[in-house]
This record gives sequence, C-alpha cells and structure tokens, in this order.
Amino acid sequence: MEGVSAIVLAAGMGKRMKSALPKVAHPVLGRPILWHVASTAAAAGISEIVFVLGHGRDHLKNTVERFGGRVAVQERQLGTGDAARAGLSAVSPKAKEVVILCGDAPLLRPRTLRALIAARRKGKAAASVLTGILPDPAGYGRVVRTPDGAVSRIVEERDGDASIRRIQEVNSGTYAFDRKFLARNLPRLTDVNTQREFYLTDLVVQALQEGKVVVPVVAGNPDEVRGINSRRELAEATSILLRAKVGALMDSGVTFVDPGRAYVEAEVSVGADSTIEPNVSLLGTTRIGRGVTIQTGCVVENSSVEDGARLLPYSVLTGARVRKGAIVGPFARLRPEADIGEGAHIGNFVEVKKSRIGKGSKANHLAYIGDSLVGKKVNIGAGTITCNYDGIAKHTTVIGDGVFVGSDTQFVAPVTIGKGALIGAGATITKDVPPYSLALSRAEQKVLADWVTRKKPELLTKAGLKIPKLPKEGPK
Repeated sequence: MEGVSAIVLAAGMGKRMKSALPKVAHPVLGRPILWHVASTAAAAGISEIVFVLGHGRDHLKNTVERFGGRVAVQERQLGTGDAARAGLSAVSPKAKEVVILCGDAPLLRPRTLRALIAARRKGKAAASVLTGILPDPAGYGRVVRTPDGAVSRIVEERDGDASIRRIQEVNSGTYAFDRKFLARNLPRLTDVNTQREFYLTDLVVQALQEGKVVVPVVAGNPDEVRGINSRRELAEATSILLRAKVGALMDSGVTFVDPGRAYVEAEVSVGADSTIEPNVSLLGTTRIGRGVTIQTGCVVENSSVEDGARLLPYSVLTGARVRKGAIVGPFARLRPEADIGEGAHIGNFVEVKKSRIGKGSKANHLAYIGDSLVGKKVNIGAGTITCNYDGIAKHTTVIGDGVFVGSDTQFVAPVTIGKGALIGAGATITKDVPPYSLALSRAEQKVLADWVTRKKPELLTKAGLKIPKLPKEGPK
C-alpha cells in the first residue's frame, strides 16, 4: 500500500500482566503479541512499520528485525499522543498517510485495516477511527457521534460521566491519519486530564476545530478491538486465534478429529487430506505435507513432515525432517537435524539426533542414533546405540547401505560400517568394519550343567520348583 506507514504503539509496561516481560512480548499462538499486530499491517500491504518501544525493548528485537521495522523510543510513559509523536519522528517523509496501531491488539484483521484506510480516503477525512460495539464496554474510551454519524469526540472512561459510560461504541485505539494533519496537531496536544497524559483521542476535537471530519469504521467482529491487559485476556485472545487457525485449516481440506483439542501455532502449515488427532501440538514453523496422519499426543516443533508420512502416538519432533511415507513412533523422539528418509521406520522409544536415516531403513525398538549417517535399507536392532560423545567432542558413525545390526550393539564413534555388513548381537564396535563382513565382539558362551542344582538349590525352592536328583557320579 504505497504512501502508507504504520506506527505501532508498544512502549507500555503492562503492569496487570505481573511479568518481567513487556506486555507485547507475551506469546499468542507461539508468537509475541506485537508480532501479530505487525503481521496484520504487513498483510494489509504496509511496508514501513515504526515500533514505539520503551520498557523491555530488548525482548522485542527479533520481532522488529523480522518486519524490517524502525524503532522510536518513548522513555517516559506520557500517553498515546506522546508515543505517536515519538513514532512520527521515525516515519519516512514519503508517507502521506499514517496508520496508528495498538501493540497489544492481536485480533485485528488485515481486511479491516484496509477498510479503515479506504474510509478515510473516501471521506477525505483528517482521520478514520476503528470502533466496536461491545455489550460490556467497561475499560474502553467511548465514541460520541455527531447527528450525521461522524465522530464528535472520544472520551476516556475515567473522564466520562454516567451518560458517556452508557455508550456501547468504543474506541479501539486504531486510526488512519492524513500525515500533514497528524504532524500539525500532535505538538498541540495538552495533558489537561485526570491522567495528566497526552491523549491521541484529543485529535478528534482538533479536527473539528479545523472544519474537518473523523470517520468512524465499526469493526465487523467486535473481537478485533480487544486489547490484552491481563493473563486472562491473553488466554482469551489465544483461544480466539486458535479457533480461527484450526477453522481455516479445516476449510483448506485438513481433518481435525476433535478441533477443540488441537493446538496449532500461527505460522504452521498443513496440507490437504492430512488428519490431526486429539491432543496434538503443532508449533513454530512446522510444515506438514499432504495426506499426513498425526496421531494422539504428538508434539511437532519447527519440523517438516512430508506427504504421506505417519506420526504414531506420543512422538516428539523438534527441528526434524520426516520424508515421504516414513513412519515415526509411537513414543519416538526426533531431535534437531534428525532426517528420516523416505519410507523409513523409527519405532517406539527410539531417539534420533543430528542423523540422516536412509530410504527404507528401520530402527523399530529402543535405540539411540546420534551424529550418524545411516544408509538405505539398514536394519538397526533393539537396544542399539551410537556412542557419539567422548566427553570432549562429538564423533560420527557411518553405516552403509543394507547393513544388518543385531540387538544390543554399541558403535563407538568415529567408526564406519561398510555396506552389506552384519553386526552380531551384543557387539561393541570400536573399529571400522569392511563391506560384507561379519563383526562380533562377545565372548564365547559357556554352559555349566546342573550348576544351579548343585550350588544354588534355594533358588529353585523359592520359585516353587522341585529340586531334581543329580545323576550319580561314576568312578573316577
């Protein structure tokens, strides 16, 4: 949207949150409140965003950088008018219109913001203001209209009398301004009010004094005007956005077995014909392909799960990649940089970390695979571990195509197993194994006949077994 800049007011401490974090840094669907506000501005086509920050601004650095924003600092909390004045100083001279947004209002939609700008332009107004009709308007400034429907003034609740407080139309704190009008009138604001603050809402009166109008735009959904001031309101906003996120995914062809028991964060994507069972959490930048099944209790964070893959119950993935048709779980754990190949199987109580598992390979039971390169069609037996850490550094295990690894094997890295080799059960492998070789390291088995009967008969008695008669020894 050419010629429009946004100022996001985000300098407040948010005392009612009772937190060391600034209010706008608290997460909603996995992203800071401020991120959601900036995302709305960006989605509406606004490329320049100025963030007015104050308390705890270091916590918001990543959000500012994510949107290529500029920062204006409000050192003292002297009201919205003072914050807007600080923000305007950082706005590009090319901007002809300025949108002012509340940094604690994550429910605003891009189309509503575009409508707000369009209404100001159509009415050739000094400003347009987003309003909402609330059944319980307590805590919000009230919008007083002229007989022809324009805004005559906005009165903060603490400054209003009983008649003002009965008004149900409230001010959202979101505005679109003509740049010249804003620059001319911000310096004229005064702090003559009960809070001794500079109110942005006083610009309405100044517009009327100049013979200009302020156009009200009523939000289609009253939730859009809601700000967050407490942990309860944070939870309510999260619930609203979560329902919208899950609803949008269902509309795109995703099945949620129980939509009320899934948690999907803001930047997650899921392909059509995928099925999400109850109590699944999809977090961060997770990407789920088409036709994927994710069963009960799985947690998937910042991971990629490709078409047709299956995550069986209670598997946990963090920073991992699961390729087409692979099966993971139940109760598997994929840690960062785990890369599970096409059609591979990672089974129950198997942990994979910083390892690539080749196409069609299997580790079905009770294994740890770390810092490893595993080839195609490898079978890794139960209880196998790669000993990747020597107390100082991590080392790599390389297992070639078609290797069969017997149960309870230890690979002491660095070590390389050639293709087609067979590793006997219970082996501890400390040296490279050539291709097609058999590797064993266990001691030869010994059997001492009747040893229990002769040396520990009490064990048989305890087990309820009859003590057998021993054969008579012949003459020596």
